[in-house]
Amino acid sequence: MGGYNYYNKAVSQISLEDKVKEVQSDENFVKYDDLPKNLIDATVAVEDHRFWEHGSVDIVSIGRAIFSNIKAGEAKEGGSTITQQVSKNLYFMEDKYNRDRKIAELIMSSKLESNYSKEQIFELYVNTIYYGNGYYGIKAAANGYFHKEPKDLTLSECTLLAGVPNAPSVYAPTANLELCKNRQAKVIRSMVKYNYLTQDEADKIALGANFK
Repeated sequence: MGGYNYYNKAVSQISLEDKVKEVQSDENFVKYDDLPKNLIDATVAVEDHRFWEHGSVDIVSIGRAIFSNIKAGEAKEGGSTITQQVSKNLYFMEDKYNRDRKIAELIMSSKLESNYSKEQIFELYVNTIYYGNGYYGIKAAANGYFHKEPKDLTLSECTLLAGVPNAPSVYAPTANLELCKNRQAKVIRSMVKYNYLTQDEADKIALGANFK
């Protein structure tokens, strides 16, 4: 009951429809069709590889995360979907994490999946996620790190950026370039694992992505 009240409080301040329109109307909003395919593939591979298949919650990933965390003896792996991250970015970024907030996120995620396409949800993700160094959204990140528009990002640059949101204070190239490269390598391995790249293609990607 607490989680549902938490959700109702959030949408009473601004409806989901109006919140989405607010994000989409921003002058820096980048539409799905203007995103490089490599960025889409890299992000899905490392963040939520079953994104196109599951609903608002990925039971398989949650189960795997619980098993991994029990095995490690600590919370090392999460099970949040891209849709759940969008819910958090739209409504709950400033709220302290607790059970009620998590339930509210799940309700919001269900509403997103019911009312918006996967492509719309993905574009909401890349336009609201934090890429480190003060850059919110893919346009700010592409402009700030590489001095170019998102559509012009190379494969190497896409794999670098896709890895940053997991822990921006750690993986942003301006924070620690070596850790950023390690994370980028993880993104590339994930792309190979889920058949977005061949191993030969992966071996040719320059880590660091000519960060400026």
